Amino acid sequence: MAEVFDSRPCQLGEGPLWHPELEKLFWFDILSKQLHCDDDRMWQFDEHVSAAAWVDKDHLLIASETALLKFNLETGEQTELCALEADDPSTRSNDGRADPWGGFWIGTMHKEARPASGAIYRYYQGELRQLFAPLTITNAICFAPDKSCAYWGDTAAAKVFKTVLDDDGWPAAPPIVFLDMKEHGLNPDGAIVAVDGSVLNAQWGASRIARYGSDGQFIEAFQFPTSHITCPAFGGPDMTTLIATSARQGLSEEQLNAERLAGQTFSIQTQIKGLPEYQVIL
Repeated sequence: MAEVFDSRPCQLGEGPLWHPELEKLFWFDILSKQLHCDDDRMWQFDEHVSAAAWVDKDHLLIASETALLKFNLETGEQTELCALEADDPSTRSNDGRADPWGGFWIGTMHKEARPASGAIYRYYQGELRQLFAPLTITNAICFAPDKSCAYWGDTAAAKVFKTVLDDDGWPAAPPIVFLDMKEHGLNPDGAIVAVDGSVLNAQWGASRIARYGSDGQFIEAFQFPTSHITCPAFGGPDMTTLIATSARQGLSEEQLNAERLAGQTFSIQTQIKGLPEYQVIL
């Protein structure tokens, strides 16, 4: 059964990151321009922030709406690593994750979700390179344990794709459809991969995280007490705690009255073991 992990309500909770060295959870409220930590700390930013990777015990790589930043958790100092669609004020960062090679994949989208206004990029060895475009709501970025492929999605298309990777982590073939959720009326949001290679996908509007085998077959679903579950993470001392962010955005007043926990962050104890998040190498 889902329990409240952190009761601070987010307008758009996203990007949960379990830091394997600090053993702390970090996550974002994109619309409030905030980074949260499970020790009750909160950092306020001047622009939207949405996704992170860990650099070391003191630093995160953070994707903002205009840049990738090296962020000092102790001092709050921000160092820009590179611009991210900084010349387009209509877009912002969305889902992102470090890859097994120490790179960082990050998606962008229009702030009002205008079609075909987003893209997915990879930051690696100091270079930001666009991988896939045009997309609408970039999501579900995660990587197979054997480094064979990346997964990523477009919520507006109701699809998650699979892309074969080369030995340096770059796409080696055109993407193929891994999950097509349109006929089921589901909206793929953030995703992670477990040690066994299964993919766990948060599904906006469905109050759940669904688990699929590496062959794309549905295995099971974990239910949560609010509609808009946005992104999963594994954490805890044995990496079997499934954590999920959620959102108040998009819920009517009637729904918010019925879903009192909307926007909070949840956890479920599972028998599934998660992969530690990869360290980004700057």
